[in-house]
Formats: sequence, C-alpha cells, structure tokens
Amino acid sequence: MAKRTNTAKWVESSHRWQINVQKDGVRKTFVSNKPGRTGQREANAKADAWLDGGLQSRTATVNSVWPEYLARLKLTTGESNWRPVESRWKNWVEPAIGSKRLEKITEQMLQDVVDRALAAGLARKTLNSLCCDLRAFFKFARRAGLTTFLPEDLHVPASARAGDRKILQPDDLTVLLNEDTTLYRGKRQPDPYIHAYRLQVLTGLRPGELIGLRWEDVRGRSLMLRRAINVLGEETRGKNDNAARTVPLSDLAWKELEAQGIQKRGPVFPISSERHYRTSWQRYCLSNGITVTSVYELRHTFVSIAQALPEAQLKRLVGHSKAMDTYGIYSHDVDGQDEDTAQALDATFGRFAK
Repeated sequence: MAKRTNTAKWVESSHRWQINVQKDGVRKTFVSNKPGRTGQREANAKADAWLDGGLQSRTATVNSVWPEYLARLKLTTGESNWRPVESRWKNWVEPAIGSKRLEKITEQMLQDVVDRALAAGLARKTLNSLCCDLRAFFKFARRAGLTTFLPEDLHVPASARAGDRKILQPDDLTVLLNEDTTLYRGKRQPDPYIHAYRLQVLTGLRPGELIGLRWEDVRGRSLMLRRAINVLGEETRGKNDNAARTVPLSDLAWKELEAQGIQKRGPVFPISSERHYRTSWQRYCLSNGITVTSVYELRHTFVSIAQALPEAQLKRLVGHSKAMDTYGIYSHDVDGQDEDTAQALDATFGRFAK
C-alpha cells in the first residue's frame, strides 16, 4: 500500500477541497465540495482508497451494477420489499443517472433525483424511501470496491408533504383498550383479533411482524423480532436491516399476550393473511364508532403517542435506521397535545414568575 504524506487543501477559486497523490507513476487528484473538515476528510478518504489498491473498475456505470444489487435484494428480502425498490429505481433513478459512471456521481446528482420526485408530487414517505434506496445502492457499490462515494448529506426537502395518514385519537384508544366485541352479520360477538390490535398499537409492530410473531419469540418480557409475513404470504427477515430487534413489553402489552394465552410454540396470532386482518380491523372500527384506519396506521398511532421518548430510543423500538425521519413521517397530531405542551411549559417557566 502506498502511503499518503500530504493532506487535502481548500482551493478557494473552485470552492472545494483538493489533494494530489501519486502511485506507480500515476498522479491522481481527489476533491470534495463539502465545506469544513468533513470535506477535507472525504477527499483524503478517496485518495487513501485509491492508494490502497484503487477501485475494482473505473468504467462501471450505475446501470451495470444495478442488476447485481437487485439480485442481492431478491436473495435477502421478500418481493413486497424489493418490488417497490425496483419500481422507484426505474421511474426516478435510472432515467437520471443510470448511464453515468460510478466514479463521476456527485451528491448533487442524487439530490436532483429526489428533488425531481418531490416536484412530481411524491409524498414525504416515498421520498424518504428513495433516499434510502440510493444510500443502500452506493453502500453496496462501496463494499464491492467500485466507488468510494458516500452520500451522507442526501435528504428529503423540508417542503415535502406528508402522506394522508390517520391515527387513533385518545377517545378511540379508550374504546380499543376496553371494548372486546365486534359486529359480525348483525350480531355482536367477541373479536378474535382484539389482542392483536391492542398489542400492535402498544408496541408499534408492523402488520407483517405481528402476523409472523411466534411464541418462541417471546423471551421474558420482550419480543425478539426475527421474521415477518408480507402481503404475499411470504416469510421474510423483515423490511430492512433494522427490522430484527428486541421490543420490550410494557405492562399493558404483556397483559394482551397473557390474555391471548401464552403457549410454548406456534403463531401468537393465527391470522391467515394481512388482508383478512385488515378487513377484521376495519369491521371492528365501524362496529365501535372509532376512526377507521389501516392496520399500518396502528404503528403510526404508537409513534404519535410515544413521541415523548428520545428519538434514538423510539427508532430502536420501531426498527428504523438512524437516517429515517421517524417523527416527521410517523408522528401525527394527537388531540389535547397542545394543551399538554402548554401545561408543561407553564410548569417549566412558572417557577420564574412572581
């Protein structure tokens, strides 16, 4: 390995960090447009990567690497996960940067992809997924030795609109946690999935994680999430790398498991499909006069109610990456929240008033 003896310097005329290095008689220049020491470190890292053997290929294009990345996704995730990634790629990424060489990609090129999707009207959650797609692709390319590019500042613009999501409000939650019955063919009877609804809203589990939950996953007073059942009925390892996690159970959540009847093995909730679960939940909502939401919005409800938790802690509970805008996407207004905030501020500042 050749050793770097110099460091990147700021070039005011071009507004970038620049470092020149030489190996085996070949001289290369590496740059970074990022301000501050972050840009200097990035330029140095690019130079070090080249000195340490260089890239596997300097002619690889985004399109030439994409099939291998997609094949890996298909190998490690279910169709319900990789299919949307493929669709976003074909619609937004490939037309913009597909023909470009990996070593020529800049962060602004990727930000342009996201900004164009925003201008076309995509919702914040979809834009965030697009950012995650791009980060994951270039992480794969870096590991393959095809690039040193790290899109660490890629972001969803603040003007992105939130999707039209609903959550259960406090009055709805009061009904859910106290009413066990539903109307079926005109008759009121116990809802077979009442403990599933409640456990989901008390833990923030995704519907597929709830359906994939087995009694073997209950360890003490925690859930060890290791699988999910997607909308196609396939068993997967979860939506992403953060999906495998440990979820501690509150007293209320534990009581719902006890009420379900703890067993040694087998599914916790014998739900035949997510579609059947969704239909049953919406029937329960209509039967009891509460806000009709999707089963995924029970997860949004959990985040909205639990948003007083530190964000890092909440991310671990719901299986989000550090880059995921958990509060921005999943948190919604809760009735009475403004009054609670005002009272908390009064308590904080009241001691200063005479």
